[in-house]
Amino acid sequence: MANLTEPTVESAVPNAGATTQAYDSSKLGKLEGLEAVRKKPGMYIGGTDERALHHLVAEALDNAMDEAVAGHATRIELELGPGERVTVRDNGRGIPVEPHPKFPDKSALEVILTTLHSGGKFSGKAYATAGGLHGVGVSVVNALADELEVEVARNRELFRQRYRRGQPLGPVERVGAAPNRRGTVVRFTPDRTIFPPSVRFRPAVLHRMARSKAYLFRGVEIRWRCDPTLLAPGEDVPAEEVFHFPKGLGDFLESLLAGRERVVLGRRP
Repeated sequence: MANLTEPTVESAVPNAGATTQAYDSSKLGKLEGLEAVRKKPGMYIGGTDERALHHLVAEALDNAMDEAVAGHATRIELELGPGERVTVRDNGRGIPVEPHPKFPDKSALEVILTTLHSGGKFSGKAYATAGGLHGVGVSVVNALADELEVEVARNRELFRQRYRRGQPLGPVERVGAAPNRRGTVVRFTPDRTIFPPSVRFRPAVLHRMARSKAYLFRGVEIRWRCDPTLLAPGEDVPAEEVFHFPKGLGDFLESLLAGRERVVLGRRP
């Protein structure tokens, strides 16, 4: 008669009797700062494929869009240049550069660029609403960029700070007076130790992204630029274009219905 006793854990789990290392607190790791983003980019931007690469641009663009939605910026520029360099400019208030209240040895700009969830969106005071694909913010862009440079025109002065793979190359430097300028400029190139060489920026995707943002936030002017050498032959993407839709989604609907027969419904008697 077969042995009907319940199986033991050792018999139910394959190789349960094999020698294994103990699983205790010594095996747990803790990643500091932006190290977690570089180790596991999929947790923050969904992977390292083409969609994830363009996600970086969307996050930088959404930072500028938040300034516009809050009523502090009227113009945004998105530019794709040689060497995969992406530039996002706005004429908003400019990221604060004074010492951070919780980290007085660092500027607020550096804290925002190097610390997850540290921007004005999380305090609930600087922005009533905020966009973003997943809200990971510009710190994740910085972490996954080979090089990133940020310029801030604020209080009639121009400031600059440079980073490499999320790490500052020096403190915020005062460049000089900027009496006729305001806002933030972010320039970055993706880190090719994170993103494979086969994954490239596509002008058509970025052009469509700029246009869709302009439809979503009516009245904001978004200027698109792309180095002509990056446009594929026959590609229906202009090197420069300005998007401005006062009616927002109403203008989008008009573009969909352009050239189509329409029925005008009158009021009921």
